[in-house]
Amino acid sequence: MMRDMQSSAIFGWRLGFGKRRLQDREERKVRRLDNLGQRFSERIVRDGLHVHSIRVLKEGRLFGQWDRDQDRRRLQHSVSKSFTCMAVGLAIHEGKLRLNSRLKDFFPQQAAVQPTGGCGFPPGELTLYDLLRMTSGHDSPPLWADERATLPEKDWVKHYLSLPLDRPPGEPFTYSSGDTFVISALVQEAVGMTVEDYLTPRLFEPLGIREIEWEKSPLGVTLGCAGLWLTTEELSRFGQLLLQKGIWNGTQLVPADWIDFVSRKQIENGSGEGDWGVGYGCQFWMCTHGAYRADGAHGQFCIVLPDKDAVVAINSEDDRLADILNAVWEEVYPLL
Repeated sequence: MMRDMQSSAIFGWRLGFGKRRLQDREERKVRRLDNLGQRFSERIVRDGLHVHSIRVLKEGRLFGQWDRDQDRRRLQHSVSKSFTCMAVGLAIHEGKLRLNSRLKDFFPQQAAVQPTGGCGFPPGELTLYDLLRMTSGHDSPPLWADERATLPEKDWVKHYLSLPLDRPPGEPFTYSSGDTFVISALVQEAVGMTVEDYLTPRLFEPLGIREIEWEKSPLGVTLGCAGLWLTTEELSRFGQLLLQKGIWNGTQLVPADWIDFVSRKQIENGSGEGDWGVGYGCQFWMCTHGAYRADGAHGQFCIVLPDKDAVVAINSEDDRLADILNAVWEEVYPLL
């Protein structure tokens, strides 16, 4: 009887100790979330940065967050490019595209007329790889937002291929939303559906991202270079997928070798300072701190930090992109 009472007392003590440890962990988690949110929010208020929200994942779990008001879907500008890149990887995996696929092979009619002027290199000879790493040979990249809004030609691929190249494809790097739009059109020709429809069952639905909104061209081609609407939390899921090399809930959604390929430096991107001077992959920017990122105008970021097993997702409405990233490196990064 005494032994049973002692055993019960020990068992009860262990249960109580385990419960206290769990409570302590939860309290530390709350303090950590509060600390990160407080440090980051104080920094952006001090610097006058109009950041809407941030989500930080560490080891696959929520590590910190902050919202100015609420986390709702917002327009993802060039962050959209990195999603289009995932469609390319899937199409290559399915044998429907290759890195050396040429535009003229998928758009023979639009590429039939050789533009005059420029360097004389036929735009139809551009390859998918040229477009992915932004080396298509345009000094003034076509199909920027203002041009798209006023362009009389509804076939934007035809317009793109009608423009002479200023130099043969290859170095140097010239950032071009037009390149990514044509990538989206190329995927559509190869797989027989828009990038949005192609990614919906293969990427968006498994990630729990439903009722997708993604802007289209006048002929119904997914914009690709911009126009996707996401919450910061949804964007963080995409970052976690990248961090996990394409695996989600035990399923390989995107080939790991594709993510490895596109997320490493493919070309130098000029003499920019800090996070704008360490190279470009394929529709991803290289970062300092051993990271890489999807990056959009006015401050959308999906930063993947493999060395820290972490993801930082941000939605903003501010053109001081370097200041936002500096707030991440100085206030968030030290806590990871």
